[in-house]
Amino acid sequence: MFPRPSLYRLLGTLAMATTLGASAAVAFEAPAAWSVSRQMIVVTTDDWNADHGVLRAYVREGAQWKAVGPAADVTIGKHGSAWGIGLNPPERDGPVKKEGDGRSPAGVFRIGQAFGYAESAPTALAYRGLTASDYCVDVDSSPYYNQIVDARDVGEKAVAGATEPMRRDLHFNGDHAYRIGFVIEHNPDGRKGGGSCIFAHLWKSPTTGTAGCTAMTDATMERLLAWLDPSKKPVFVLLPKPEYTRLREAWNLPAP
Repeated sequence: MFPRPSLYRLLGTLAMATTLGASAAVAFEAPAAWSVSRQMIVVTTDDWNADHGVLRAYVREGAQWKAVGPAADVTIGKHGSAWGIGLNPPERDGPVKKEGDGRSPAGVFRIGQAFGYAESAPTALAYRGLTASDYCVDVDSSPYYNQIVDARDVGEKAVAGATEPMRRDLHFNGDHAYRIGFVIEHNPDGRKGGGSCIFAHLWKSPTTGTAGCTAMTDATMERLLAWLDPSKKPVFVLLPKPEYTRLREAWNLPAP
């Protein structure tokens, strides 16, 4: 017959079990946020200050991520990247994304609606055909901060000061950047000063950084839009290579 444990020993055991359980919950909290995702777009850069990187697409089969299609060059923020506000828990090491810093948000983010200059596009994502009165509001004092709105619906005062007219071809001498693209859901709750209007869109050139978005060729974008399936809960990941290596197993990311 085993000796009966003392009350203090029993309480200590229960406390330890509770602590271990809490630690396990924290350890699995990050991947759980996108455990339902079966499509993932991954962009890796050399370091926090790199303004370009490589994009790869993956599909999850069971517990394993499998590469889909070729890797593609992309450009990102002209000042590099910084931790954004997405699905992953906050990270302390490295720069933090702020409005107007010229950095692309790093982390894991849901993929939102597609958009473009045409009324429709060959994609399963929800799609918004843009008009001359559509703006993404990058003024953090606005109640519409980090939202795409139609000035005809919300009023001209609501978009006053916004620097992101979505029909760039009409406002900026034929600029084709937003001809097709999709929303990267950084800072979805519109935290003041946290950064806004983060998209995947077409690049100006392979050496031109962005204001904070991820840019690519027309062919790469068209391939992604045709492939993305909202029923598979797709997510977008951007990380410098050292951070990707450090977090890959904990975050259940594809092997490099």
